[in-house]
Amino acid sequence: MATAEGYSGAGLRLLAVHAHPDDEASKGAAMMARYAAEGIEVMVATCTGGERGGIQNPAMEVDAHSKRDMAGTRRTEMAKAAAALGIQHRWLGFVDSGLPEGDPLPELPAACFARQPLERAAAPLVRLVRRFKPQVIVSYDENGGYPHPDHIMAHRVAVEAFHAAGDSSRYAGAGPVWEPSKLYYDLAFNPQRFRALHFALEEAGLQSPYAERIAAWMESDAEGNKPPVGRHPTTTQVDCGEYFEHREAALRAHATQVDPEGFFFAVSAGMQRTVWPWEDYSLIESRVETSLPEHDLFAGLR
Repeated sequence: MATAEGYSGAGLRLLAVHAHPDDEASKGAAMMARYAAEGIEVMVATCTGGERGGIQNPAMEVDAHSKRDMAGTRRTEMAKAAAALGIQHRWLGFVDSGLPEGDPLPELPAACFARQPLERAAAPLVRLVRRFKPQVIVSYDENGGYPHPDHIMAHRVAVEAFHAAGDSSRYAGAGPVWEPSKLYYDLAFNPQRFRALHFALEEAGLQSPYAERIAAWMESDAEGNKPPVGRHPTTTQVDCGEYFEHREAALRAHATQVDPEGFFFAVSAGMQRTVWPWEDYSLIESRVETSLPEHDLFAGLR
């Protein structure tokens, strides 16, 4: 297992682009905690304030402050989560688009993040990339990890910033150019991981929250034993099992959004370390030489 003591992080920087406060805790948190412990500068850029998020934790339904000031609550929660992971954090300043529901779907609110023209939405991130100078950028795939309009827009601005930040002809006034070296998509919903955790729970005689999802996958497979293949293959697995407790602490920091008795805590950190001690990524573009599979987002950069 690669540990923080095994590497020098001097001069290395990673930027993770997320749609809402709490996304950084459920996607890549242990990876970020590991790299921060190595001495790598790790920053999360959160596109929106999560203002339109409802209370997802039943225990917080009685919290009057959160109901009165969700935006303020989520800023406080984000600060606690960043401290739990040992990372830096920046707000990009856009308004949460909300998750539209109904048939037909209603229009998104005026001036929300997902309705911004791409260059306007990407400008603050381009400016941040040029200031922070990350070698590695991590965000979502084209589907946003799941199809929330803010997640899809976060994907779009991350890709835009990766390609534009090093181009002096674009985003004039956003600072001296910087060209990131590697772009990854987070694979937090990797089917192989969920399948491995599901069967580990069953073998231990524990109830699996993934049973319905696994059953649907198996019904769609004639052989009954193959999980679906994602659009982007897993190229890089970062061993970060030692930091799963940091991930859990970051999740709990988002008290309005994460139920401590819920989905994210169904498998103990100890069992996860045994069954799937990695967080999974797909390398989308690299401007440095590397070979696949990788076990380090900074492969080719150290």
